[in-house]
Amino acid sequence: MRVAYVCADPGLPVFGRKGGSVHVQEVIRALRRGGHSVELLATRRGGAPPADLADLGVTALPPISRGPAATREAEARGANQGLAESLEAMGPVDLVYERYSLWSSAAMTWARRTQTPAVLEVNAPLVEEQARHRVLVDRAGAEAVARGVLADATVVAAVSEEVAAWARRWSPAPSRVHVVANGVDPERIRPAPRAPDPDTFTVGFVGTLKPWHGLDTLVDAMALLAGDPGWRLLVVGDGPEAPALARTVEQRGLAASTELTGAVDPAEVPGHLARMDVAVAPYPALDGFYFSPLKLYEYLAAGLPVVASSVGQVAEVLDHGRTGVLCPPGDPAALAAALAGLRADPRRCQALGRAGRAEVVRRHSWCQVVERVLALAGAGRGADHAVGAVA
Repeated sequence: MRVAYVCADPGLPVFGRKGGSVHVQEVIRALRRGGHSVELLATRRGGAPPADLADLGVTALPPISRGPAATREAEARGANQGLAESLEAMGPVDLVYERYSLWSSAAMTWARRTQTPAVLEVNAPLVEEQARHRVLVDRAGAEAVARGVLADATVVAAVSEEVAAWARRWSPAPSRVHVVANGVDPERIRPAPRAPDPDTFTVGFVGTLKPWHGLDTLVDAMALLAGDPGWRLLVVGDGPEAPALARTVEQRGLAASTELTGAVDPAEVPGHLARMDVAVAPYPALDGFYFSPLKLYEYLAAGLPVVASSVGQVAEVLDHGRTGVLCPPGDPAALAAALAGLRADPRRCQALGRAGRAEVVRRHSWCQVVERVLALAGAGRGADHAVGAVA
């Protein structure tokens, strides 16, 4: 099957270090492992592709400037003409797979006109996200694009129930919207042999450092544990909260026991996971928590015991006491107690890690995720089974 994968988001470098970049690459890898030919159409490359995607055909979509918000929005709308021309130039394809972005409508329109099956992957309620966290000048225009692409798509794959609920509100055909959570490549991320060190215990976090990741709660929890020697904090990633995090770590007297790696290449993440004794996802209590955190699946694939906030999809993925430990969000004392309990019980850590790894291998590999999506679109192997699994 020939697949046109479209990522017209000017804020997402498809070969970059963001979580969304990893997501794009992993979906493409899974499609190719399934025997499908993939051609990528992208607005922003973000650098050279990783070695295993070096032979991937890439068509550059019209660039978007870094000017005022209204100018960027107008340029993004105008870029649809270039996207339509690029799809037309490709000739027949068997499937259009697009990662939803605010202003991109041409791919779904083209698929409907040519009667090509089309998957629209929705990772966030972008209209609300853009209006709340950035700048959205033409909200009515963005809402019109959302309605249009949701109407034109054969299947809408939403990464969480919250995202699906948003999509169904805007879609004229809500029955086309399905929840297909994120995944991990369990071959790329594997448990690493590591002899426990009785003198140190490393708590790890991986991700873009943003306000909604709960890093303040994590630092407060580590401060509560600081009286007991041997605790270490490893934060892997960069982002807008990095300067504030560094200041807080210094102010709390944790600088000597904390490592902030800064930005790392996705290929380096497995090595950092191998340095951790436990991994955390300390999300705060957010209204409408809609994330399907990649970090959670990566932690589990690495065979690490996981401590996470009991919010949204996190509480659905982790089976408390079997594949992870759930804590109340925004509660440093509860997080510290959970971490201390795991440090005191190495056998429990091992049992959690084994069960978590087994769960992602059984249900959450990227190949399984993509096959579920293809089955929903009528383009995958074992479609009946996969659709049942999603439901």
